[in-house]
Amino acid sequence: MVLSYNSMRTIEEVASSCSGIRFFQIYVYKRRDITAQLVQRAENNGFKAIVLTADTPRLGRREADIRNKMVQPELKNFEGLISTKADSETGGSNLQAFVDGTFDASLSWKDIQWLKSITKLPILIKGVLTHEDAILALDAGADGIIVSNHGARQLDYAPATISVLEEVVNAVRGKIPVLLDGGVRRGTDVFKAIALGAQAVLIGRPVIFGLAAKGEFGVKRVLRMLKDEFELSMALAGCPNLRDITRRHVRMEQEKRQSML
Repeated sequence: MVLSYNSMRTIEEVASSCSGIRFFQIYVYKRRDITAQLVQRAENNGFKAIVLTADTPRLGRREADIRNKMVQPELKNFEGLISTKADSETGGSNLQAFVDGTFDASLSWKDIQWLKSITKLPILIKGVLTHEDAILALDAGADGIIVSNHGARQLDYAPATISVLEEVVNAVRGKIPVLLDGGVRRGTDVFKAIALGAQAVLIGRPVIFGLAAKGEFGVKRVLRMLKDEFELSMALAGCPNLRDITRRHVRMEQEKRQSML
């Protein structure tokens, strides 16, 4: 599966680059027509789902970006729609200025129904971390949930996604699929996520690291390493099939046995 968003490549270029299953990640902009156009282009180019980023109505305080005076590059998918050039009044992050001027801070659960009105694709909500929000997403008509803390860049002290995964899984009670995003570095991480109820995991930074190191070969190498480690974990845990991975294979921190000595 390939998760694509407003990057240096157009939706059409990503669609033609591979035959894998592609999801399109979106943000909701003040100009709703821009979001609608991007969604429709994704649907027309064979993407299989829309991933709504629900945890970024405003950009978190990313101190590294401010310190480095990050500059948002021009994004191909916005050509003819909006400029990504924005000047920070404080001399900080250009990305912060861009988001403040373009993202719709009024984003709410009702926007799920708006999205469903403009596309036939399933809508997955990315950024859910609690039992309560999982139920709200389900009630609002979400077709799936991605447990994500946005790489821990949005809100200080947000929990690790693996620590709240089971809470979200229990909240939806199998009515919609739950995916895990964040912190997957080894095949054992995939194993733990499956054991706690995730249907799949999303992998971000390891893929970027592989791409930066050795391009396409590096990405393939990273995915092969994760696959091999995952299969080895299954074998050593006595799980010949995915369905054999159960909750009994993991123990959370709070479940550690306490010494009575």
